[in-house]
Amino acid sequence: MKAISAIGIGLAIAGILMSAMMEGTQIPAFINIPAALLVFGGTLGVTMAGTSMEQMKLVPKLYKLTFSPPEYNIRERVTLLVKFAEMARKEGLLALDDELQNVEDDFTRKGMQLVVDGTDPELVGTILEIELEAMAGRHAKGTQPFEKAGGFAPTLGITGTVMGLIHVLENLSQPATLGPAISGAFIATLYGVGSANVIFLPIANKLKFLSSLEQELGYLTIEGILAIQAGDNPRVVESKLLSYVAPEERAADGAAEGAPSGVAEPAAAAA
Repeated sequence: MKAISAIGIGLAIAGILMSAMMEGTQIPAFINIPAALLVFGGTLGVTMAGTSMEQMKLVPKLYKLTFSPPEYNIRERVTLLVKFAEMARKEGLLALDDELQNVEDDFTRKGMQLVVDGTDPELVGTILEIELEAMAGRHAKGTQPFEKAGGFAPTLGITGTVMGLIHVLENLSQPATLGPAISGAFIATLYGVGSANVIFLPIANKLKFLSSLEQELGYLTIEGILAIQAGDNPRVVESKLLSYVAPEERAADGAAEGAPSGVAEPAAAAA
């Protein structure tokens, strides 16, 4: 489900607010403009100081990627590579040249083009692995602003609370104002800890998860491309690539494709 990150963050915020309301706290009590400026403005500033402007420019794009991620369909990639293996075995590698124009994935198209061009297999593997490593490095840099924000926000929240308590101690002669002042002081900590654990760190973790999925798909693709170049039987290619597919999904695919219609439905129902 593409919207799972938005749903998860929404559930977390709703749970926090509902818990506060059940204890009798009014939602407007959580609104404190000075605390918000200190925590969110300060977090933005120190995060910018710890990264580069290029990374900060990517933040809106990465937010969008988190809440609307691409689909990494391993089974679809296996099907595509097995199709290429069948064509290469029947018609030769050069027959794949025209088919590559219809391949949407740049990584797959680049690897297959290297094969069609007659590049040495070891060099093909090296080039594609370097590309994957470079991609992983770029992804790691992309998560840095969120990880840094998740680390700085709670500390800035505590800083805001300390500043608020200093103001409280300066006004001990006015007991009537102490309650609201102390409450307002702790709002900064709530903003800092809440934003770090509900927004910044979950987004960083989701970006890492998406990166791991893309890398796994990349290694599968390399395995398939090298097998095609080696002239492996399409069934062997499929067997190799299905190692990347979860066992239950392999069983479901096998039942759907190979079993008679009267047997496939109970097998799927049991899964």
